[in-house]
Amino acid sequence: MTHADTGEHVTPVLDHPSPAGRVNAVRVDYDPGGFTFGTHRHPAGAYVYVMEGSVEFGVDDGEPFLLKAGESFFEPPGALHSVSRNASETLPASMIAFFVLADGQDATVYDHD
Repeated sequence: MTHADTGEHVTPVLDHPSPAGRVNAVRVDYDPGGFTFGTHRHPAGAYVYVMEGSVEFGVDDGEPFLLKAGESFFEPPGALHSVSRNASETLPASMIAFFVLADGQDATVYDHD
């Protein structure tokens, strides 16, 4: 399954040097009913801000929760990101995820190919 098959569209929007290594950000757009395939982790953690619509998240063993446009959260380093999907079957959703990375560190590590 490719990202296009899931209705997820990831666009790099920022990658700048910083004293800690670099600051990186991606925009994630979900078509109605779109989702991130499988599970993944953010080794350095993630700062997430929902720009449009509503996105459902599941982290570690916690119950999935909903963030609406204008809301944000911090995902702790290395947490299992088990759910990331548009909460609507009829409207699109968009978010931006920021990462403060050490030199050579990946922002996202997928638990699948």
